[in-house]
Amino acid sequence: MNRKSVSSNRSDPAWLDLQYNNRALVPEHAAHFERWAAASAQARQGLPCLLDVAYGHGPGETLDVFPAPRKHGRPPAPVMVFIHGGYWRSLDKSDHSFIAPAFVKQGACVVIPNYALCPAVTIPQIALQMTQALAWVYRHIGTHGGDPQRITVVGHSAGGHLAAMMLACQWSLVGQDLPDALVQSAMSISGVFDLEPLRHTPFLKDSLRLTPRQVSQASPAGFAAPPLQDGRGELIAVAGADESDEFVRQNQLIQSAWGKEIVPVCETLPGLNHFSVLEALVDPRHRLHKLAKQSLKD
Repeated sequence: MNRKSVSSNRSDPAWLDLQYNNRALVPEHAAHFERWAAASAQARQGLPCLLDVAYGHGPGETLDVFPAPRKHGRPPAPVMVFIHGGYWRSLDKSDHSFIAPAFVKQGACVVIPNYALCPAVTIPQIALQMTQALAWVYRHIGTHGGDPQRITVVGHSAGGHLAAMMLACQWSLVGQDLPDALVQSAMSISGVFDLEPLRHTPFLKDSLRLTPRQVSQASPAGFAAPPLQDGRGELIAVAGADESDEFVRQNQLIQSAWGKEIVPVCETLPGLNHFSVLEALVDPRHRLHKLAKQSLKD
């Protein structure tokens, strides 16, 4: 398909639904959700964890902490903050506890925040909630054995968008005690970086209620590339090769917008769809898991 026809299609509501409705694209999505829920319940039962810790005072402003095993004489653990997806309007941190065991086993402290959901809030408001969650992590994770100087943010789908937003955040505006390089690195899995198409996508527009101003405020592809500071600030962008053309385009878009210095890895992973790509994250044999592990150690 040539560029002109793709651009033309982006004004077609039916085409946008076809491209962005991942549950319709993956008929077996319910089976993925069932596996996630079962594995998440097992993770909460099998690992030490602190659940529903408040990072703010608003609806949904809680997080779960899965501390790294404490070993005498060892330095504080790297911290992975995982932000869940669901198009900013569904799912919950409790559906994603299954992310924690593979990385706790590797010696990381894992934090999984919640956020309020659209349409009760806007996407820019959710992004601000995530800045408060990350500020809480920086200020308090040392109590749980984590290193506030080694925070990596990983997100899936809507969470992938939010991970990029956190990398681009001007942290001194959030709190004077926060360093510019609060986020050491980020990984976006199947993220969306230009929100304009979603403003016109029928199955989403009534719940997201995006305005042109909000699209401008919350589309990372329209931001200046966040500067590398003290060797920090890189983004890894990945998507499943079996995802829609739009998700593949969105993944490539952030590297085009921010450049290869900031986004050195931009890949589509063979054989993975929008949901199985997240399961690859916790598979120690998979390249995606290895990329995440590498970002925690850098």
